[in-house]
Amino acid sequence: GFGENEGIIVLAATNRVDILDPAILRPGRFDRKIAVSPPDVKGREEILGVHSKNKPLAEDVDLKEIAKKTVGFTGADLENLLNESAIVAARAGRKFIVSEDIKKSFIKVAIGTEKKSRVISDEEKRLVAYHEAGHAILFHKLPDMGPVYMVSIIPTGGNGVGGYTMPLPEKDDMFESKTKMLHDIMVSLGGRIAEEIVLGDISVGAGSDIKKVTSVARKMVTRYGMSENLGAINYENEDSEVFIGRDLGHTKGYSEKTAAEIDDEVRRIVEDCYKKAKDILLENRDKLDACAALLLEKERISRNEFEALFE
Repeated sequence: GFGENEGIIVLAATNRVDILDPAILRPGRFDRKIAVSPPDVKGREEILGVHSKNKPLAEDVDLKEIAKKTVGFTGADLENLLNESAIVAARAGRKFIVSEDIKKSFIKVAIGTEKKSRVISDEEKRLVAYHEAGHAILFHKLPDMGPVYMVSIIPTGGNGVGGYTMPLPEKDDMFESKTKMLHDIMVSLGGRIAEEIVLGDISVGAGSDIKKVTSVARKMVTRYGMSENLGAINYENEDSEVFIGRDLGHTKGYSEKTAAEIDDEVRRIVEDCYKKAKDILLENRDKLDACAALLLEKERISRNEFEALFE
């Protein structure tokens, strides 16, 4: 009512602020919004320091280096990383964590648990090897996309993921440029393109990659005004329309003709990136073959082993 409550602060948290009823955000209600982003490198180092207090670390464990390698990790991810590392150390009969424990846990937290017991055919292994090699080559060749930390054809997680290519961002980017987003699309298409070049066919393994590139290209056109043909115009729906759910039904603020132009522009961006990525892989066919062969031999290769292919 009209009474005053002193000393009481009401806090709430959400990861879908876009679907909140605007009425709840009016002055006097939840009128202050604080965005909590993943910590930067200094924040990650401090968080690692907090969670490592009761965990003995070997001399080869450098929290500053770990902080540099965990771009995008949240506080919970970092806590989980050290907890998993402690479990790995305990299983090895050690009372302290070594850098190799951190490395193994890093893969589990960032990608998922490796399913080494899963049996896959030689044909599938070859497909996955070329798929991941395609991603890795583009990560290496495109500026500001690498370096590659690890490439593996060992299945991970429970989503049928056949392998992974893990980059190692060298800095925290506050904003993404148009060039960076186009390179991101090219890297994501690398696996499918490699399959097409080498095997003459494509698999459903690139399904998540295709979904990602479509999403990135559409955001470039509709959200960030990065389309030369459609200009610096935002074509996304107003936030006020999404309280009942963005995907349940809404009105578009543009005509069917414009909607078709948006679809055409998204397709043009993806097809252009596809062609450029394919040209790079064709120019580096020998490296593609060498990387796939090394993956088939070792199943998992490190940054040094991968970069040695280009020496």
